[in-house]
Amino acid sequence: MDLPVDEWKAYVLRKWSLLPTPIQDTISAAETLSDIFLHCSSLFQPEDEMFLERLSRGYSLGKDSNASLFCKEGGNRKFQEKDYMGAAVLYSKGVSHSRPNTEAISLCYANRSAALFHLGQYETCLEDIIRAQSHGYPERLQPKMMLRKAECLVTLGRLQEASQTISDLEGIFAARPTLAASHFQVLQRNLHHLKTKVQEKENISETFPAAPTKAFKDMDLMEESEQIPSASSSVSLCTDPLKGRYLIATKDILPGEILVKEDAFVSVLNPGEMPQLHHGLESKWDTRVTNGDLHCHRCLKHTLATVPCDQCSYAKYCSQECMQQAWELYHSVECPQGGLLLTLGVFCHIALRATLLARFEDSGKVIRKLCGEISNKDICLPESENMLKTLSCNLGENEENGKIVETPIPGCDINGKYENNYNAVFNLLPHTENHSPEHKFLCALSVAALCRQLEAASFWALKPDLKSSKPKAAVTPALSPELNIWGVVMLRHVLQLQCNAQAITTIQQTGSKESIITDSRQVRLATGIFPVVSLLNHSCSPNTSVSFISTVATIRASQQIGKGQEILHCYGPHESRMGVAERQQKLRSQYFFECNCPACHEEPRATAGPRWEAFCCHSCRAVMQGDDVLSCGNRSCMESVSRGHLVSRLQDLQQQVGMAQKLLRNGKLEQAIQQLLGCQRDAESFLSAEHTMVGEIEDDLAQAYAALGDWQKSATHLQKSLRVVEVRHGPSSIEMGHELFKLAQIFFNGRAVPEALNTIQKAEKVLSIHCDPWSDEIEELRKMRSCLLNLPPVPVGPSG
Repeated sequence: MDLPVDEWKAYVLRKWSLLPTPIQDTISAAETLSDIFLHCSSLFQPEDEMFLERLSRGYSLGKDSNASLFCKEGGNRKFQEKDYMGAAVLYSKGVSHSRPNTEAISLCYANRSAALFHLGQYETCLEDIIRAQSHGYPERLQPKMMLRKAECLVTLGRLQEASQTISDLEGIFAARPTLAASHFQVLQRNLHHLKTKVQEKENISETFPAAPTKAFKDMDLMEESEQIPSASSSVSLCTDPLKGRYLIATKDILPGEILVKEDAFVSVLNPGEMPQLHHGLESKWDTRVTNGDLHCHRCLKHTLATVPCDQCSYAKYCSQECMQQAWELYHSVECPQGGLLLTLGVFCHIALRATLLARFEDSGKVIRKLCGEISNKDICLPESENMLKTLSCNLGENEENGKIVETPIPGCDINGKYENNYNAVFNLLPHTENHSPEHKFLCALSVAALCRQLEAASFWALKPDLKSSKPKAAVTPALSPELNIWGVVMLRHVLQLQCNAQAITTIQQTGSKESIITDSRQVRLATGIFPVVSLLNHSCSPNTSVSFISTVATIRASQQIGKGQEILHCYGPHESRMGVAERQQKLRSQYFFECNCPACHEEPRATAGPRWEAFCCHSCRAVMQGDDVLSCGNRSCMESVSRGHLVSRLQDLQQQVGMAQKLLRNGKLEQAIQQLLGCQRDAESFLSAEHTMVGEIEDDLAQAYAALGDWQKSATHLQKSLRVVEVRHGPSSIEMGHELFKLAQIFFNGRAVPEALNTIQKAEKVLSIHCDPWSDEIEELRKMRSCLLNLPPVPVGPSG
């Protein structure tokens, strides 16, 4: 996903292995990115280009009327089954495969409006009706859609518009007596019903309050730093020869306080699994739902009603405005290269997009900086150098009396201000010396291939333009030297991303939509660059947490932070998820440093392991210790057993739990419960009470009993699961917040008012540290509290 597809990686690594040793040595010994790129680019051959082109053709990203029809018919089947969500997604796929201003796209928009109407998304339904009409929706089908439009307007309280639509519809009926009698009668009956509803609402003089808006100011920084826009005044930027740049607290900070709220400089939606073409319709026109079907490719907003690019079927947006902005900023260049970008991976895509965005700040500054580094001076043409002399250069530099003077902190301007801009992105460390020669060869050859395609397309919009900062619709074919310069830039970005890319995540509900108790999990949505967030150093036990709304990252204090203390973030290897050795290995291989945080300094309990992975004695329940042979930690007990035997038992147990979960998904609740209770007895005989598998079994039992309406048993099992979560992730973790939310739902459904109110309070306290005040879970907790305060207390027990 981040790196190129496996076929291209294998091809490039094979090419590397066949290179003569002197050439490998030259690339390995190269000290600058420009030398690496120029050497690798010179090795990119026509046969390499042909192989890559074959891989790229495997992605069907063009418009295809057959695919549009296939998706529309699939949507119709979902609609008939009353799966309106599934129908809307398939109609969206149909829209993306249709060419603009055709009957095919208008029908898909119209059908999607019907699905959205049944989902209660009336405003979006109206937008789709307008889209259908703008693309030439057939006149013969207008009455039915206009009736839907009137229904939406009535429901939204826009009675004047509804009356006008009804009047227009009556005019159509009067002018078209040839409508089929049965169809005409149905429409007339629905129209009469709608007119009555309008009259009733007008007589009542009903007023409709404005839709509640989110209090965005609630999540804003209390006071923004003058030194670091997007950061709180509670933090300050420092630098150290060993630690590099880092942030410290300028005052005492309380849990939940927002420290950074930053929009990504650049982000790219992760494509998920993109099936390549093989044989048959099902593989050619995949109907699985991916991130790209539900989120805007520019702002990442969640939507069921995407608006596609007019040229390709891949890029989809939440609105016409987002589509137009993306086209002007970068998609006009990316669109013809869609298959290649999917083949080369997200990092290459981000590198290209970041470079395209550089045009809006002053690409000449980048070229000037690179001209001082590139060993092949022929690249820096005299014309370019003369042109660039008129530009001020502040990419970490300041010109003073003809001399270049480095600013104190890389990424800051001459006034010491660090901003979310291309200057800050460019100055993120690429760690060139730490990447393996094979990895640098793969990245450089991939970037060279991308540059070759951009040159072949006769479109390269990165030439600095002194007259205007706006991109042009087309330019003359770029000169090879300039392409080499921008190739070096993109290679720098690709190498930066291994240490500086931020996974943009979202909370996704899991389980069936009919489930009374909702569960959720964090899923990766996109990859982005956040220059300010990148200033935070790592800790395996951090004092902050991160959450996302679309492309905006919010860093909150997860615990009290004292004045002068460093603000720390977790890069992934958290002490609650990995042991010390595993964390250290991952940090060395991906981020090139040895972690010295307190969690890594503590002596690891190598003989026992963390409690959520520990085995216990069958006889006395004490924790087992040792390596290959485990002995009871209780000195008075002589029990011992091989680790291999216990691992085998755990694998068998996991298989049994998987079978029970399948029964649970299929609605065979009683069978699932019996299977899980057996798993529970088995787990108690050899696993610690805090073992992850014990928590999973208890959580599954809670779901099963909740589905049967036995809220008391459900709560009992979930409270046991909660103890496991607390031991592993901590009492203030986001995982604890999600589990408390589920427990609050169970108490709420069981009408256990005191227990529910107490759990709601705990859940809100934990979730407010990690989430925005209007997150779905916190809003749901508020609704539950409001409802409970108006209910008489009822003991927990099975529902009637």
